[in-house]
Amino acid sequence: MSGTAFGATVKKWQPAEKVAMIRGLWLLMLVATTSVAASLPPLVLLTEDDPPLTYSASGKPAGMVVEIVREIQRRVGSRDAIEVMPWARAYRLAQSKADTALFNTNRIREREGMFKWVGPVTMTSGSLFVRQDSHARADSLDEAKRLSQILVVRDWYLQQVLIDEGFSNLGTVATPNQMITMLMLGRTEVIASENTTLPIQLRQQGYRGNEVRKLLTFTHTYGYIAFSKITSDQVVRTWQRALDEMKRDGSFAAIYHRWLPGEQVPD
Repeated sequence: MSGTAFGATVKKWQPAEKVAMIRGLWLLMLVATTSVAASLPPLVLLTEDDPPLTYSASGKPAGMVVEIVREIQRRVGSRDAIEVMPWARAYRLAQSKADTALFNTNRIREREGMFKWVGPVTMTSGSLFVRQDSHARADSLDEAKRLSQILVVRDWYLQQVLIDEGFSNLGTVATPNQMITMLMLGRTEVIASENTTLPIQLRQQGYRGNEVRKLLTFTHTYGYIAFSKITSDQVVRTWQRALDEMKRDGSFAAIYHRWLPGEQVPD
């Protein structure tokens, strides 16, 4: 039996009426998006060269988190440019400049009150790595503190985590590429890096993943889009809602799996 009530008249949409209805819905969506965009200030969007999450390809920002940010921008109606620069410089700007966002920023206790957070957008493990032919050994943090030197990117969260654990044997460089070059040329024996980025960075410099080995893992963290404290809560809420929507409709997981197959997707 039909679900239409007895005696009810069912309207048959004419082609012209269907087109008009679709156009009307499209206009409503356009107006809503435009309204959101008009209410948001221009943003300064900063990232670093840390493939495959964020990097510069032929002078243009690229990478998994860049793709996620661009999809958020599309949904909120933002067309602000993304700039790639050394982490230490971007990190300073994100702490002092209004309406500024920095990604991928790992959210650790020491940074909690320094930013307003949108995410998470990544899950990472921080570990100590050496060349495969190295004789270095460290089965605990205490043993790692007795290594001659551990190289880490300046102002990375890994540097802060190790300092908080009492490490005084840290050396710093400006970029992950510099750190890997120094390791593979034998100019340093131990580096602090991540499970999500080191394999790609090694391959990009012409090395195989099995040319390094992990000494030990010392932290697990989530990465976020970090907005400066001098950014309105409305901006942060709007971006978080767009990210949450991406996670609900599956587009976030699709991007994550394309760039990091086999890795767990953050909720």
